[in-house]
Amino acid sequence: MTELIKIAFLGIAGVLLAQQFKGTKPEYATYIGLAVGVLIFSFCLRQVGAVTTQFARLKEYLNGGEGYLAILLKVIGITYICEFSSGICKDAGYQAVAGQIEVLGKLTVMFAGLPILFAVIEQIQSFL
Repeated sequence: MTELIKIAFLGIAGVLLAQQFKGTKPEYATYIGLAVGVLIFSFCLRQVGAVTTQFARLKEYLNGGEGYLAILLKVIGITYICEFSSGICKDAGYQAVAGQIEVLGKLTVMFAGLPILFAVIEQIQSFL
């Protein structure tokens, strides 16, 4: 919880600092936002390590369903990366690029989830 508070304050401080430069040197504001975003992203990667260890514990309880957890973790990573990239593009004023990244993320999540859909369809067909 304390690390979350630290990261929140880092984000607020970065935004306030970037706001100071936005009027005079907008490129500096973009660089500051990018740097703060990368710092927060690196923190999130450490958290992903903790989540993967919990997933490893969860795999022990699943019989043959480990592939579903891998897909879930992949989808979480895709959504976070796309959200992060899209946010940076929006902050820089490139809403069209941000929109395309969001569309790419949605399509990638859809394709990543197709094996689960096929497994559900196979289960339904086995009952018929």
